Amino acid sequence: MGVRHSSDGQTVIHFRAAGVTLLVAHLLFVGWLTLRPLDVPWITAANFEPLAGIRADLALGPAEAARRIGGALFLLAPLGVLLPMAGGRIFVSPWVSLLRTVAAGALISLAIELGQTGVPGQVVDIDSLLLNTTGVVLVHLLVVPLCRARLRRRGLPGVRDLPCYRHETRLRDEAPQGSTPTITGVGLAP
Repeated sequence: MGVRHSSDGQTVIHFRAAGVTLLVAHLLFVGWLTLRPLDVPWITAANFEPLAGIRADLALGPAEAARRIGGALFLLAPLGVLLPMAGGRIFVSPWVSLLRTVAAGALISLAIELGQTGVPGQVVDIDSLLLNTTGVVLVHLLVVPLCRARLRRRGLPGVRDLPCYRHETRLRDEAPQGSTPTITGVGLAP
């Protein structure tokens, strides 16, 4: 749903601009963190077996497992909030929002993993993809529905009058226009 430009709609536009700015900053940080070359004495093999890396992390002990698994969970977790914030939609189905956010988070994680194939010292790990996407899902489920409900209850200027779904927007904005005008005395071409 697009935001209408009105004097009260500026709040929503500023909210969306802040979301886009924070999203770009976070993605730049994640890109720097995950796609920089590492100087390591050896490189482990790529992990294409789901949950094998998580089992290996758990075998290292609780502290190291929490650090590694938590790091993978929290790396892209802010996208669970930043992607909907950048979208600027207050009135949207929670399931559609979750689906969009998870799909975008998974694709970004996949792009990072594929980008790591050409970076010295970085290794592709399917478990990173799973944990990154899980982090996005958890943060989205914990934060976004509550924030949207609070914004709707609070009645931000420019937000309280927006309809719930796109279909309602079209119906409300379309004025009855009557029949199509015709010109008399003009025949149809042969």
